[in-house]
Amino acid sequence: MNLNDDARPRWLIFAVGNPSRGDDALGPMLIDQLEQWLATAGALPMDLVLLTDFQWQIDNALDLKNIDVAIFADASVRGDASFETAPLAPQFDASHSTHALSPACVLAVAAQLGQNLPQAWLLSMPGRDFELGAPLSAEARSTLDDAFAYLCASLETGRLEAIRP
Repeated sequence: MNLNDDARPRWLIFAVGNPSRGDDALGPMLIDQLEQWLATAGALPMDLVLLTDFQWQIDNALDLKNIDVAIFADASVRGDASFETAPLAPQFDASHSTHALSPACVLAVAAQLGQNLPQAWLLSMPGRDFELGAPLSAEARSTLDDAFAYLCASLETGRLEAIRP
């Protein structure tokens, strides 16, 4: 399927994380909040696809087919108390030989398959506690709230921008 000039852009928000590991739950929790918000939000300027999993894998390159904008969201062990967004480019890295891939590597696999690549972004949400059974930390909750507000505003306007703390 080719996108034509009359087609609405398709955006994908693909978040990963393990809900059983404290702040690693940030990605899936972001998708949960977005699903609830979408139930009452007005019309958006794009078609939106929401996905969540424990980690990105080689198969996820196929999820990028016919997507115009892809946002990869995950908890991060690095960073300040705020989320950040940055554009992504395809790049094979050390993760290409492991079970879990980086978002840049997923893009590189899609390029290798001959797919048209979406405009891609990484949304990183810093976490503090990733222990099995740990609750979400207060810092992570604040970061989640800020990232959610940013995404809602971006979805309403159809625009993204780089955010660095």
